[in-house]
Amino acid sequence: MRMVTKLVSKSMAKSLHLEENCFLEQFGEGAALQARFNYYPCCQRPDSVLGLKPHSDGTGYTIILQDIEGLQILQNQQWLTVPTVPNALFILMGDQMEIMTNGIFKSPVHRVITNKEKVRTSIAVFYTPEKNKEIGPQDGLVNEERPRLFKHVKDYEIIHWEHYQRGMRALHTAQV
Repeated sequence: MRMVTKLVSKSMAKSLHLEENCFLEQFGEGAALQARFNYYPCCQRPDSVLGLKPHSDGTGYTIILQDIEGLQILQNQQWLTVPTVPNALFILMGDQMEIMTNGIFKSPVHRVITNKEKVRTSIAVFYTPEKNKEIGPQDGLVNEERPRLFKHVKDYEIIHWEHYQRGMRALHTAQV
């Protein structure tokens, strides 16, 4: 997973015409990788039971491997189902990457729904900057046309978790 995060971080930087290691430097050498294995049994009332409540991730980004559909992203007030591609990883931006990219890459609100006929399993790997590491918008992404949207923050995942517990987003706490 370290190799994947290096490749993804460098590719995102290059796509924004930035120095390829800029995001890796913000994450730090001690960046955390945490895996969560999820099991969602069949549910007779999928219309009334969520597998995971709506939220955004407080990570830099999350790498997901899922076996069947169930992950949904909120876009324009509508829930869109993320298609499952066999043997493919899905990269979901987290709040900290939205901060680092000054809002260019978005951290979507998402949820997991249950399925009436199929068991769903997934693996989510969360990539988060090292403890006590300050992150903020990359300098090359702040200019007159795109003013700074976020301030520098430290240990954002703690703030995020406090808001998540109350069913709220925390991204506004980092806005200028």
